[in-house]
Amino acid sequence: MEFVIRISQFLLSLSLLIVLHELGHFIPAKLFKTRVEKFYLFFDIKYSLFKKKIGETVYGIGWLPLGGYVKIAGMIDESMDKEQMAQPAQPWEFRSKPAWQRLIIMLGGVTVNFILAYIIYVFIAFVYGDKTTTVASMKDGYWIENQLLQDLGFRTGDKILKVNDFTVVNDYDVRSNIIGAESFTIERNGEQKVIDLPEDFLGQYTDTKSRDLFERRIPFMVGVVADSSLNKDVDVKPEDIIRTINGQELKYYDQLDNIMSNYKNETLVVQLLRGDDLITRELKVDKDGKFGFRPAYDDDRFAELGYFDLTTQTYTFGESWAAGGRDFVETMQKYGAQLKAIFNPSTGAYKGVGGFKAIYSIFPSTWSWQAFWALTAFLSIMLGVLNLLPIPALDGGHVMFLLFEMISGRKPSEKFLERAQLVGFVILITLVLFANINDWI
Repeated sequence: MEFVIRISQFLLSLSLLIVLHELGHFIPAKLFKTRVEKFYLFFDIKYSLFKKKIGETVYGIGWLPLGGYVKIAGMIDESMDKEQMAQPAQPWEFRSKPAWQRLIIMLGGVTVNFILAYIIYVFIAFVYGDKTTTVASMKDGYWIENQLLQDLGFRTGDKILKVNDFTVVNDYDVRSNIIGAESFTIERNGEQKVIDLPEDFLGQYTDTKSRDLFERRIPFMVGVVADSSLNKDVDVKPEDIIRTINGQELKYYDQLDNIMSNYKNETLVVQLLRGDDLITRELKVDKDGKFGFRPAYDDDRFAELGYFDLTTQTYTFGESWAAGGRDFVETMQKYGAQLKAIFNPSTGAYKGVGGFKAIYSIFPSTWSWQAFWALTAFLSIMLGVLNLLPIPALDGGHVMFLLFEMISGRKPSEKFLERAQLVGFVILITLVLFANINDWI
């Protein structure tokens, strides 16, 4: 079921972004009376899942979900239609239009991507507001499970004060400043300490098995009782919170393994918090020291119990445009920092470049419209930025040659553009293969 939910969110988000991106090319092309021969979601190599011709354009869905495209007449693109390009230029073809019109057509896709992301952030701010957790309210610091962080000197219970010279205020500040972080100032047992990160921290992090970094310390809330659990017939319900085990307090989930390692294959008296009531149950422990419960997460409930302060900033519709703009700019800056790190080999960040599996995995295993739209906004920015890279097979490559033409007054030859498109296509396929192979190694 988790797979179905994740793949549904992934395909819905991808389809929405592709269709709107290509619509960004389609609309100005039609406004400038340029013929669009195809408008496709996904690639139709050899055959299509669906196609229908309306007017001069064939609309369809391909079988290969690696993107989408519009085929604009008289344009050297991934179709490499040399037969059409060998014919005399027609007034309705792309190559016959003024350079400024061609530039607008080529920038249309990424423009839609950025506008879409901004609008999504506006409505997220209006509908959901901003939820923040101040680091000062996390009285017992962070949960540090990642072995890399432990090797660098971090310990569970550390309070994060600064990332580089930036004083953190809320949990988001800690997470969002990982890219480009060179040092952390922490507080441990009332004393401050600076922990320096190696230059290739991102590369080392990619090599670790754990994806966790600085996690909030939370109680053990029961989520799902596994069918294989020894306690599947015991009266334990989702959202119950384990308070004590054999009389020993379990304040945080990260304390569980140390306690349970002493009770393998035993039956324990466990105190649970259900709503406002404390109840007692006898639970069996398996040979691995587990109850057979999958944990759950509920920010509001944990805040209610005093684990941290959770504040929600609400916005009027008018205020949402500024809040959405702030989130849009911050995301652009963070993604720019990621790209800078990726293109700097010394950081090792290129090891973390992922493909479709990585994108699929960031969607939650339960359906959340807030998470879906936030991820779609981020992916829209990512798609827009990547398409602006000056690689001939991408929009940025076409823009690069058009700017050269507008500045120099000389149009690159069609033979040069064909060769450049081929080189760009090879570069693009290499990058796609690299990213997707990275997903599995």
